[in-house]
Amino acid sequence: MPPTDNEDEPQVKESVIRLMTRLAMQYNAVNLSQGFPNEPPPRKVKLALAQAVLSGKDEGLLQYNHCDITEQELTDSLMNLLTKSSEDIVSDELNQYSPPMGRADARKAVSNYYSRLYHYKVSEDDITLTLGATEAVATALRTVGRPGDKVVIFEPFHELYSSQCEIFYLDPVYVTLKPNKESNEWDYHTDELKDAIKGAKAIILNTPHNPTGKCFDWNELKQVVDLCLQEEDCYIITDEIYEHMTYPDDNGTPRKHLLIPEVFPQAAHRTLVCNSLGKSASATGWRLGWCLHPPALSSLYRGVHDQLVAMAPHPMQYASLAYLNLPTEYFRETLSSRYINRIRKLANALKSIGFGVILPEGSYYLFVDFENVNELKGLSPTDAAMYLLEKLGVASVPGDNFYGKSEEGKKYLRFAACRSNTDIDNAIVRLKEKLHPVMT
Repeated sequence: MPPTDNEDEPQVKESVIRLMTRLAMQYNAVNLSQGFPNEPPPRKVKLALAQAVLSGKDEGLLQYNHCDITEQELTDSLMNLLTKSSEDIVSDELNQYSPPMGRADARKAVSNYYSRLYHYKVSEDDITLTLGATEAVATALRTVGRPGDKVVIFEPFHELYSSQCEIFYLDPVYVTLKPNKESNEWDYHTDELKDAIKGAKAIILNTPHNPTGKCFDWNELKQVVDLCLQEEDCYIITDEIYEHMTYPDDNGTPRKHLLIPEVFPQAAHRTLVCNSLGKSASATGWRLGWCLHPPALSSLYRGVHDQLVAMAPHPMQYASLAYLNLPTEYFRETLSSRYINRIRKLANALKSIGFGVILPEGSYYLFVDFENVNELKGLSPTDAAMYLLEKLGVASVPGDNFYGKSEEGKKYLRFAACRSNTDIDNAIVRLKEKLHPVMT
């Protein structure tokens, strides 16, 4: 039984990131805190959702293997639906429950997505559609973990990882990423990772990484895989929601996201891949994700998922057929270039006023050192974030929110560069007007 003493209750609190969004609204600030775009999903994907909600049934317009219907055809279908009265629609499927593991055609579409983009074959029987990647990770932790089990997390980390460990009475153990001044990258100490994985039940691996933007390379992933396989029963839980947002290195060579069960097939039976369309489709409010789980865990994973949330939203499952069948160029080119200029523009502005910046290799965040910003020097991360919010009207996230062990976070703030160019430009004007580098 889990502990019942008050001092041993889970130490779970409301999200600081989402709190900063609410404060941004309160102060009418430019919101560079929470990592969600303010641009719409692809039009075809939105039309597919409207088709699902209005029709209530699968009329064969979207199919996992030939989603070649045009936007105009979807628009014409919707216009026809809008002329009908509610009495004309006698049956409704898509606004009701789906099977808990998700629609068969949507799971098949996920399978085809990995086959097309990664040449990795996974059965739809080993795919579960989830309530976003958040639930996918939570269900993975509960599937493989038991109270008291050790879970390794790279810090800085997204706050949900440690909170979910607390909820399930798991013991988070942290490996700290630190800036390498010579390579201008984020690195970890191998010995620290080795010690952390000893006796662990799982490691959570987020790559591309939030908040640093680190993309774990082949050698680093190989090390994680080898260390986990040396353990009797250690699983790798990946969070891959930024998979397509990877940027060229200093030589202009494109970075490529590496899918562990494809690149390291020897670890496929120990890997649970968690993902979502939220970031890549600019549809964070849809809460539609999935998990690829080893066959031996499929039944248990689906049982936990069923009892936690019952199902992912059914209309969004249907609309995901349009998303998962978008042209390859959307994933390979559009998403890898969408945010890069915004990131660089914001990074250059932050550098000019004293922030220490390491350009991200992926995702769309800037995790920056504010020690050499005159107006922020000596402040705690929370006080620094509130100064920017109250005095400048720019919302960020305190850096210590992303740490569980190290004191490193006391000098960092996180900015999300996924907002519109108008928002980025507005924030830059406000930052440059009021902030200055420490004079040496």
